[in-house]
Order: sequence, then structure tokens, then C-alpha cells
Amino acid sequence: MTSGTTTAATRAEHCVIACAEAWRGDGEILASPMGTVPAIGARLAKLTFSPDLLLTDGEALLMGDVPGMGGTAEVVEGWLPYRRHLTMVMGGKRHVMMGASQLDRYGNQNISCIGDWARPARQLLGVRGAPANTLNNPTSYWVPRHSPRVFVERVDMVCGVGYDRAAAAGPSATRFHHLRRVVTDLAVLDFETPDHCMRLASLHPGVTVEQVTEATGFPLSIPDEVPATRQPTAHELRLIREVIDPKGLRDREVRA
Repeated sequence: MTSGTTTAATRAEHCVIACAEAWRGDGEILASPMGTVPAIGARLAKLTFSPDLLLTDGEALLMGDVPGMGGTAEVVEGWLPYRRHLTMVMGGKRHVMMGASQLDRYGNQNISCIGDWARPARQLLGVRGAPANTLNNPTSYWVPRHSPRVFVERVDMVCGVGYDRAAAAGPSATRFHHLRRVVTDLAVLDFETPDHCMRLASLHPGVTVEQVTEATGFPLSIPDEVPATRQPTAHELRLIREVIDPKGLRDREVRA
């Protein structure tokens, strides 16, 4: 485990910062991070630049404080059972960061199966809440291993709805549809292009454009100058290392 705030930030800590930035400016909205690094990022955002974020204990309690990973909240602000959670989803008061087994250039996500739906080679989680998440809430994605197996030309099944399919479905699908960003162990990507195809938004320190393009199964939109993912401040590093994740769980999900 890395300790102290004078040590340079690790790749995992840059990923935490990139995930935290997804919730910047969201205000009083439920953050639903899926994965260790996104969970650390959501906690960091609440402790720094997004103090109004709502966080749950992963079950049905709204936490009034920010415990470390694996810890229990000492302050409970409210009760959020499944039915009320669904109400928040349908009302757009939630920003989820989901995982993805496959993602295409327009942000269509697959977490259901690999191969033909009628006879898949691999059965995964299933569609679950991905369609409602993407059509009703801001949605981001976390991919801990950036590879052509994940970033594919065409997903085998659409679970989370991408920009092209939302547009084809019409105003009822596009009204609240917003894919904020995709964070991987190599880079940050977004859809800030005229046709909403995936763009390389920043590179984590030590990563090259060539590494990202080689790990992506479709052409990315690449600006002339790609910035670096921002460095964590000394205060943010202290929070990550000493308060939120003192056990170093982040390094199990992302290895430099």
C-alpha cells in the first residue's frame, strides 16, 4: 500500500480522480458507483468538490458521513428501499457509474451475454437496470482493463443505450439521455463530438495515444492535443490513502 502524500500518484489514484470528476457539479443527486475505484471516487467527490452528493451503504441506507471502504456509516440520513430507489431513477436524480463487458463507439453497453443472444458463448449479468439507467439518468462507465474485447465495433446485445440508438428511438429516449464519461485504466473518454462518437478526452500519465488506440476495437475521435488526466492534490491524496481507502483496495483493481 502506498502511504503519505509526498509519493507520486499511482495509476489507480489517477483513475480514482477521473471517476470522482464524473460527479463534479451534480449537486444533490444520488451517486451510484459500481466497482471499487468508482466507489472511492464518489466518496472523494463528496468530501471535496461535490459535498451535496447522496451516498448509500450499498443496501438501503443513505449515509450522512463518508466511511472508509468496508466501514459502516456512523450517521444515517435516511432510508432508501428499492421502490424509492426506483422512483429516484425514473426521476433523473441519480448518476450511475456502471461497468461494461462491451462498449461501442456510441456508448451502447453490453453486460448480458457474449455471442448470439439465442445461443450465447457466455452468459453474463443480464440486462438488469441498464436501459432505465441510461434513458433516465446521467450515466458513466468504468472499465478497469481497456482492451479490444471491451471496446468493440458492435456490442453483442444492447443493455445500456448509446447515442445512436437513443436518437433512432426519438425524443422519448433522448430527453434525459446523457453519457457523461468512460474511465479506464488507460484514459478518460467522452462523447463530446458532433455525432456523439467516442472521443479520447485525456490520457493517464505514462500512457500514449498509440496504447489507447491499439486497445480499442474501433476508431476513436482524437483531438490534435490530448491533455493528461489531472493530478490529485495533496489533500485528495491524503483522503484517498488515509481516510477512504487505507487498505489500498484500489491497487487490486488497477495495476500500473
